[in-house]
Amino acid sequence: MKILIVGSGGREHALAWKMACSPRVSEVLVAPGNAGTALEAKTRNLPLAVDDFDGLVAAAKKEGVAFTIVGPEAPLVAGLVDRFANEGLLCLGPTARAAQLEGSKSHAKAFLERHKIPTARYQSFTDLESARRYLATHPGPQVVKADGLAAGKGVVVADDSAEAEAAAASMLAGAFGAASAKIVIEERLVGVEASFIVLADGLRYVAFPTSEDHKRRDDGDKGPNTGGMGAFSPASAVTAELEKTIRETIIEPTLRGLAADGHHYRGFLYAGLMITDEGPKVLEFNCRFGDPETQPLMMRLKSDLLPLIEAAFSGQLSEELVQFDPRPALCVVLAAPGYPGPIREGAEITGLDHQEDPDTRVFHSGTRDENGHIVARGGRVLGVTSRGETMDMARARAYQRVRAIGFADAVYRRDIGQRFGGRS
Repeated sequence: MKILIVGSGGREHALAWKMACSPRVSEVLVAPGNAGTALEAKTRNLPLAVDDFDGLVAAAKKEGVAFTIVGPEAPLVAGLVDRFANEGLLCLGPTARAAQLEGSKSHAKAFLERHKIPTARYQSFTDLESARRYLATHPGPQVVKADGLAAGKGVVVADDSAEAEAAAASMLAGAFGAASAKIVIEERLVGVEASFIVLADGLRYVAFPTSEDHKRRDDGDKGPNTGGMGAFSPASAVTAELEKTIRETIIEPTLRGLAADGHHYRGFLYAGLMITDEGPKVLEFNCRFGDPETQPLMMRLKSDLLPLIEAAFSGQLSEELVQFDPRPALCVVLAAPGYPGPIREGAEITGLDHQEDPDTRVFHSGTRDENGHIVARGGRVLGVTSRGETMDMARARAYQRVRAIGFADAVYRRDIGQRFGGRS
């Protein structure tokens, strides 16, 4: 059978690679894909943008795909799943209304409050004067977020009210366009972040291993927030007991709440958490797989991905369908110079044809092929991902592979996977 994957990032490359491993899959189509997906066995890129709904529907029908997986958030929020359903096509992901859990921070916070799911105290604003008055009565560290989609960059973690006010002023003045016409200001939680990702078919779900990403650009969790500079699995602070708590107090109430609100949630659900002294609290929801968390999680998935997706469509999800490698996995992101601001693209990348061991893969994100030469075209360019008997071994293997890649002035962290006790 043929499968269609929508997107062009490292997440989509990892999903395409894993899906192509299934003996029942004849071909994986990726729209638009990247230079890496073009090189994968049984994989073919389609020159279609993620917002070209007409083209995607036509391609799915022409190619006779069994189903489509939507990678990025923007087409989900814009209603691609709804469009496919109206055309009688299977498409994995939430409807546009359900995807507002990611598409609007204020909507998500109201949902959490309504369904009594633990999260930070907050308030939403559309004008700066109201935000200033709120900050005057809530001194100390705050987090300022653009309400809408901002490619993972519309968040400022402020150390004090002055920094928070500056962030609020910038966002409300249009720093992120329509996405920051409304903002959310919430208390800054202290703890260790973790990602908990599940595949749901309504109320049933299958959980992937815990993971943890590094949002800040620079070593030691310094510098600006990004879409993610690397990730590792399992997370550093999630014990088996804590995972049970996350399931019972966050994941299951969220799925029940969505159902109560009239949403049959089918697709990936990502809970970005802060593990605080009071327990896990929700920082944000994503209505799709995370990037770069997908890369190490796909490396740890030993079982076939195809039956799992089929079970989500048929409402037969079961933990018995999945088997994970117990070894840790880690992904190091190489980004273009200037990231996460204006980038310099076009740099040629060499060393990608290096013979890889079975426990290391290089997933492409922002790459394109120019006459047989791989060049950087986006912010996050590559995700070098390795497994190891220990996290230290996975890290050493990944950085060894990083050093074999020629990419002038690449931006990457040298401390992915190291634990930062109490980091926030």
